[in-house]
This record gives sequence, C-alpha cells and structure tokens, in this order.
Amino acid sequence: MGSFGQIFSKDTQAIFYNWKANPVQRMLDFDFLCGRTIPSVACVVQPGNPGGFQKVFFGREEVAIPVSGSVPEAVKLHPKADVFINFASFRSAYESSMEAMKQPTIRVVAVIAEGVPEADTKKLIAYARANNKILLGPATVGGVQAGAFRIGDTAGTLDNIVACKLHRPGSVGFVSKSGGMSNEMYNVLSRTTDGLYEGIAIGGDVFPGSTLSDHCLRYENIPQIKLIVVLGELGGQDEYSLVAALKEGRIKKPVVAWVSGTCAKLFKSEVQFGHAGAKSGGQMESAQAKNAALKEAGAIVPDSFEALEGAVKQTYDKLVAEGILVPQPDVPAPSVPLDLEAAKKAGKVRVPTNIVSSICDDRGEEPTYNGVDMSTLIEGDYGVGDVISLLWFKRALPKYATRFIDMCVMLCADHGPCVSGAHNCIVTSRAGKDLVSCLVSGLLTIGPRFGGAIDDAARYFQDACDRGLDADDFVEDMKKKGIRVAGIGHRIKSKDNRDKRVELLQKYAQKFFPSTRYLDYALTVERYTLTKAANLVLNVDGCIGALFLDLLHSSSMFSQVEIQDIVKIGYLNGLFVLARSIGLIGHALDQKRLQQPLYRHPWDEVLYTR
Repeated sequence: MGSFGQIFSKDTQAIFYNWKANPVQRMLDFDFLCGRTIPSVACVVQPGNPGGFQKVFFGREEVAIPVSGSVPEAVKLHPKADVFINFASFRSAYESSMEAMKQPTIRVVAVIAEGVPEADTKKLIAYARANNKILLGPATVGGVQAGAFRIGDTAGTLDNIVACKLHRPGSVGFVSKSGGMSNEMYNVLSRTTDGLYEGIAIGGDVFPGSTLSDHCLRYENIPQIKLIVVLGELGGQDEYSLVAALKEGRIKKPVVAWVSGTCAKLFKSEVQFGHAGAKSGGQMESAQAKNAALKEAGAIVPDSFEALEGAVKQTYDKLVAEGILVPQPDVPAPSVPLDLEAAKKAGKVRVPTNIVSSICDDRGEEPTYNGVDMSTLIEGDYGVGDVISLLWFKRALPKYATRFIDMCVMLCADHGPCVSGAHNCIVTSRAGKDLVSCLVSGLLTIGPRFGGAIDDAARYFQDACDRGLDADDFVEDMKKKGIRVAGIGHRIKSKDNRDKRVELLQKYAQKFFPSTRYLDYALTVERYTLTKAANLVLNVDGCIGALFLDLLHSSSMFSQVEIQDIVKIGYLNGLFVLARSIGLIGHALDQKRLQQPLYRHPWDEVLYTR
C-alpha cells in the first residue's frame, strides 16, 4: 500500500451500502462546505430493493440519490464511484465488502461495523493486499480529506468540522486507530498548525484492514502533506511496522507520534481498553515500549499525551521557519442551511401547520379521543356510540344518546343482498376485486334514493316544524316545488307492513328522550302521506333524521349554530355510511367465502329496445 498516494479528491464519489439517512446527509453537508459541485454519494445499495431513490439535501437544493438493489448493479451504473462505504451489520459486512472489493472500479472499502469475525477480517485483508485495494476498518468511522471528501460521520458535527478547518486543506497527514481520538486531534491540529490535509481512522479491532505505517507511507507520497502525526495505542504490534519504515528511510517527512495507554502499567492485571485491539499482551505491546521504539527510530515523541500538542506545534513552526511548509490560507466556510426540524427546535423559524385536528391527539403515551385516553375508553363503560360522540360531536353525550347511536349502527348495518349498495358490492366481489374496492362500490350508491336521505329529512322536518307548518301544508308545498319528501316512502314497507327498525327507534326515543318534538312532527306528516298511498310511511332515514334533531335539541348540549352545522355538513348521512359499511364488508367476504363466480345479469331480466 505504500505505493499509493492520495486516495480521495474533490471528485471522489462513493457507493453507500445499507441506507442510513444521517451519515449520507452529513457527507453531503460536508460536500457543500467544501464547495463540491457533485454529491460525494453516487448511489445507495439497498439489497433486494427494486430501485428508486432517496431524497437528501445538497446544500440548498433537494436531490435524489439513486438506489440499486445489488453491488454489481450499482458499480455498473456508477463506474466512476471508487469508494465503497459499508454500513452493513457485523453479520453481513464480510460478504458485502468482499463483493465490493471484487469489482474492478472499487479502490477503497470502508467497513464501519464493529465485531466482524476475525477469520472474515483476515480474508478481507488478504484479498485487499493481493489485489491492490485499500481496506479501512472494520470498526472505523472512516476518514476525511479536508476540503474534498468525508466518509460517513468522520469528524463529527458541522460545527466541529468548521472549528477544525476541515472545509479546506491544510498540510498535516494524520492516522489513528480511534475515530473519537481522531476528532480530538483534528481540533488540536487546527490550533497548532494550518490544519489537516488527510485523516484516517484505521479501526480499533484486533486486525485492522490497513496499518498506521500503510497510511504514513502514503502520506510520504503526497506532496501537500509536510507533517505526519500518528496516534497509536497499546496492544498489537502495528506501530513497529512504522518503526521499521522510519529506520529504513522510507518515511523522510517529520513524524510526531504518541502511543496511548501508558497508564496500563498502573494496573496489576491485564486491562482491556475501549477497542478490541487495545489490550497489552506483553512488554512489546505496551505503550511505553512502542513510544521508546518510535523515538529511537526518529519520530518526535513527547513525554506524555498532554505534551503532544506542544510537540506538534514546535515541529510545525520549525517547518514554517525553514520554508519547507507554507501555511495554507484560512477560507471562510459557507453556512449550511439548517434542516427544518433543526431550525424549528432552535426557535429560528416559524412554520405554519398543514393540517388542523381538534378531535384526537396521538402524540402522548396513548392516543386520546377529544381528550379521553384509550385506557379510559377500554376499561370504562364505553361503546362505539361513545367513540362516535367524542370524535364526531366533540363531547361526551349522555348514555341514552350514545345508546341511540349504537342502535342506529346496528339497525342500519345491513338490509339484505337486494338493495343497491349490497348488490353493487356483491357484483364487485364476484369480479375478484379486493375488499376495499367492493366496499367503495357499495358506498357509492348511497345518495338521495338510497340511504342518503337522513340529512335532507332532518333539514325539511326541522324547517317545517320550526315554522309551524301543518303537515298537509308542508307536503303540498313540497309537491308544488317538485321536491320529494325525504324520509317518507318505502319500496316494500307499508301501512300494514311496518318497518320494525322504525318501530324500535320510536319506542326507545319515546321512553328515554327528554323530548320527541321532531319525531312527533314527522309522524303527523306520515299520517297525511298515508292518506295518499299505503307505502308512504316514515322510513328509517326519516326516523333517524327526526330523532337526531330531538337528541341535539333536547340534550341542551348544542347551540343552534352547531345544530345547523351538524345537519348541513353531513353528520347524519355519515351515520348511515358507517353502519352500512359493516354489512357491505360482510357481503363482500360472504361472496369470497362462498367462491361465487363472476356475475352476469340474465338476458330475460333486460328489456332490449330501440
């Protein structure tokens, strides 16, 4: 790997494996800070996904990042993307990483997952070295080239990136095992030097895909890097390959190094630090031995971690004084637009809402219906009528009223297979359509001639009753206007064959309602219409319409304006729609259960005419 030089640039694009919204967005935000003209993420691979795209922001504009279902497909569609960022879990990271490395166009693979089995990691390392690939990780945050390219969450927040001057290139190459300590060192470098040029976290597992010396040798080949800073840790012998490179003269640029973990000697037994590889297995793997070896090889090694910042500054200042290093100018970073949610949280914007809801709230531990939580409804003496009263009428109606609503739902749930709504539903079900289509086909028949007369009946009865019109005057006036009296008349029921549903509702209301003024008026209308024809009876629509007026007026819970609104905007027809949906669903399921064939209307029931 020492033959490599710079592996990232402002034109580098990556294939991102296993969609993660935040890391992708952070990469594109870094792109914007750096002044890139193209997003650093070329596409996302979501295994098994048929395609499509993911929406993200690229600066001030929203862009669509394409999605591929496999690595070969992504590589074929995006041949210029040579970095593979793998956010797969430790269970599947090996297969996806190996598949990526086998693609000719992929040069760099970053494996983010911790805990990849060591046997799998060794196979990845062997393949990478044999095929001239660069493997970062496992257990890495990745790397960053200042002002050019960033892997995932490397370097932390945008504020930290700007504070560390990572939006523009400096002159320092940095490598470490730790992503967290890398972030800290980027801050140190921004204070003591002109900043970072490239930083790599090789990963904290026992077997990292690349070594500290691999990247230091790369940095030797990058002209813009004048100073190399290395942060190692106890455990393993990785640092000794850097010692060898220094002794052999393969690294000539000044190296400031420190190996963390010197405190391990204070413990009587072996100590496991944060990373899997941060465990001293003997004297050679101790931080003290590594620091001594690096110093002997020619690296600048301070006496403590606290002195590392001073050592970096002293070395940098010397390079500047000798004219070897010309400090890079500071460049102001552009302001990345805040996401709407972040801006709202910070109180920087006021955003109008899109929807207004006053009947329920699902933001707490459990949903509430007009302020009444689910637990109360389920554990208390509540039924469907109570739920309707809360969601439709926005108040807890008295028990006699919610029981009446329950009765309306039960009595109107179905009226046999021959009525128009059920017939439509049955025909649709037998055509093989889905349940929702069957239901809708039946509901679409509800209107003035079928089930949709409750609102009109309530309007006409209320208007006539409130104006004090006699029943005969009301009926004859409607006749002159050519308006059918809603709520009166039935295809089957008559004076001598009463609708049992109407009788049950009347009996209940007369027993429990404080007043039945509008029902009484509707019955006087029925007495007059029956003198004209035996089937002009008060039907269930008219009865429900009249009784709902009585409920609204006699309960003393509604103002006149509210009552007018309820009648006007379709509450009462809504009750029939709700109830009849139960029956329509039943008919649709019944036909499917019986495996009924496609319906065709018989010829002998059709009058063919010219």
